[in-house]
Amino acid sequence: MLKLSIGKKSFPCNAFVGNVFMTIGERLKQERERLRLSQPAFAAVAGTTKQTLFSWESGKTAPDGFQMAALAEAGVDVLFVLTGEYIGGVAPAPGLTAEEQTLLDYFREASKDVRRAALGALIGAQPAGTHMGSVKVTSKGQRGGVQVGVNSGTITGPRKTGQ
Repeated sequence: MLKLSIGKKSFPCNAFVGNVFMTIGERLKQERERLRLSQPAFAAVAGTTKQTLFSWESGKTAPDGFQMAALAEAGVDVLFVLTGEYIGGVAPAPGLTAEEQTLLDYFREASKDVRRAALGALIGAQPAGTHMGSVKVTSKGQRGGVQVGVNSGTITGPRKTGQ
């Protein structure tokens, strides 16, 4: 069994999580996937190589304290990786994709009217492959005000494109 040594203390790298026996490497991979990072990106955060990360994830070796600290700064739940227990007892939510983070950043910086318009556009958006008549987006000349969804015809409900 692989052991992680911190100072004079030694910890086994295996723990029970639910009914599944997971190694530190398996939990590290789970955290990497939760954060939606590729192996090269995750390895870079830890200041190591993809090959070393593969060695960690396959249970052959384990990260040292400096690498775990760097991973913690990137959002890895180090307590979970080491023990199988989540901080606060609850699994953290998945990380945001770059696209989601960009959307959130713009939303937070927007005025109240623009945020309201963005929410209206998202809530009123139709699933791919449906059509609800022609819709145009106009600015009514109000500073920062945007009107979304002015209908130029009668909306009878979603219909499949091509029908």
